[in-house]
Amino acid sequence: MAIYERLVDTLNTLPSLPDGYVMHPAALDDLPEAVEMFNACSRALTGKDEFTLERYRSEWLVPGVNLDTDIRVVLSPAGRIVGCMEFWDLAEPHVRYNVWGRVHPEHQGRGIASALLHWAERRGLQSIPRAPDDARISMMGWLAGEDAAAHRVYEAAGFNLIRHSWRMKIELDAPPPAPVWPAGITVRAYVPGQDERATLTCERESFRDHWGYLERPFEQDLKMFEHFVNNMQDFDPALFFLAMDGDQVVGISLCEPRAHDDADMGWVDTLGVLRSHRRRGLGLALLQHTFGEFYRRGTRKVGLGVDASSLTGATRLYERAGMHVYRQFRTYEKELRQGADLSTQAIE
Repeated sequence: MAIYERLVDTLNTLPSLPDGYVMHPAALDDLPEAVEMFNACSRALTGKDEFTLERYRSEWLVPGVNLDTDIRVVLSPAGRIVGCMEFWDLAEPHVRYNVWGRVHPEHQGRGIASALLHWAERRGLQSIPRAPDDARISMMGWLAGEDAAAHRVYEAAGFNLIRHSWRMKIELDAPPPAPVWPAGITVRAYVPGQDERATLTCERESFRDHWGYLERPFEQDLKMFEHFVNNMQDFDPALFFLAMDGDQVVGISLCEPRAHDDADMGWVDTLGVLRSHRRRGLGLALLQHTFGEFYRRGTRKVGLGVDASSLTGATRLYERAGMHVYRQFRTYEKELRQGADLSTQAIE
């Protein structure tokens, strides 16, 4: 009952928007204007556009996303989109809700971000009945380190800074060292229509040791994996590298031809190695193989994202491979219900 009382309180105390601004559910027709607003924010923070219409369309079409209930946009008095907030709760066990939002730089400081964030919390409270009894439930948001204004909004709304993540990159002034594969390991490219399940199985097993991992039903994960692969801009299966031990996928390096924030940089979306095959040099070999392929294609920068306090020591591996940090992000969390944490917090 306390949860629903809190829901009512939240509904009654939702911060109001400035006069003339209105909030309503998003629609696909909003995408071009929303993406331009996102890029205005990116240019203010980093001087670059980070979003494309094609890439972002795939985000709003992810299986399970309901534009009517899960995404809100704010219109200015002139009828332009100046704010957006997304609420993500797509799979069981429904205990962690991710939020992501932006407010146009020219409209910040007017309470729009606070109103959107409180809407997201209200949306999260409505999802609590879907979670297992006695499980801890939280909302999380990832903010660019440069975005000091957003940090203040999240902290004022009761979110706590709990973690940092990095984007790391390497500049390839010369061909990288040739990979040295552990005995019995070979590498091959991903085959669409054949390797989805084996690749996802390896990814799930590899990331069970990563902080915050939540076990989700395989078929739900598979739908998500297939959606992102099928809608990946410039998808190239030759850049999905599978490390094989016999007929088992034991390591993966799943890459995109270009990074979101730098068209001249290749991007490693996912790098993972099964626990049974770690500490044998396989992760380094996969990285060097990846770097080598990008170098062969004429790409002289390669980047990836990583938990700054990786439980598996991934940051040390990337540094050993010659990578360095070029951007930092902060992870904020707000607990909505106390209980048992179902996510990975440490390696057992």
